Amino acid sequence: MVRGGPKLDHGRRRELGQSFQDGGRHYQRVRPGYPEDSARWLVPAHARDALDVGAGTGKFTALLLDLGLEVTAVDPSADMLNQLAAHCPAATAVTGTAEATGLPAARFDVVTVAQAWHWCDPLAASTELARVLRPHGTLGLIWNQLDTSVPWVHRLSRIMHAGDVYRPGHRPVVGPEFAGLESQVTHWQDRVTTTDLMELTKSRSYYLRAGEATRAKVLANLDWYLHEHLAYGQDQELELPYLTLAWRAVKA
Repeated sequence: MVRGGPKLDHGRRRELGQSFQDGGRHYQRVRPGYPEDSARWLVPAHARDALDVGAGTGKFTALLLDLGLEVTAVDPSADMLNQLAAHCPAATAVTGTAEATGLPAARFDVVTVAQAWHWCDPLAASTELARVLRPHGTLGLIWNQLDTSVPWVHRLSRIMHAGDVYRPGHRPVVGPEFAGLESQVTHWQDRVTTTDLMELTKSRSYYLRAGEATRAKVLANLDWYLHEHLAYGQDQELELPYLTLAWRAVKA
């Protein structure tokens, strides 16, 4: 993920990632999906078997299935995988991590990691994902981010503590097992209500790990911003600008 602030060490990354162990139903309801063209760009035309790592509730898994792929979905959270199984019954759900999938070698044509690479140890994960890819297989990394080039969205992201700062020159770290890293940016909008935005905030790692006083302050500030400063009505619909940032690399 393209984020401001210092890099996370392994312990801090693990601590924050634990925020998503529960709450799968809420995550599935409030988090946006991904543009289909981003998925088509990531997935090679010849691909048959896909592994979706850090699959969560299956937001990206569903797109892979729609592309006609046989999909295995891996996530460390049983709660998230329960939601995935309900929404994507055609996928094979497996408990595991990017660093230790527990899956056979040379099994997949493409491995995708949606909204999760920043929770991984990128070098250990690269080694493991290269192991399960077939020769010349593709690693695809993808993130949704609020489009903070839009002024009102930039302020919204600060209030939500979303932490998303798009840096055009940024490249995610991948191991030496992969070559030819290239990127694509897709601009799109998600139609949401102000209530949806309040609930989206509750699915963020900052909110999930915060104390009750901090949570109440975040929601009060967001309520003021949406309903007083921006003058949206209660539960009014609006178009929320997003960027979908995608990278792909080939197993060397």
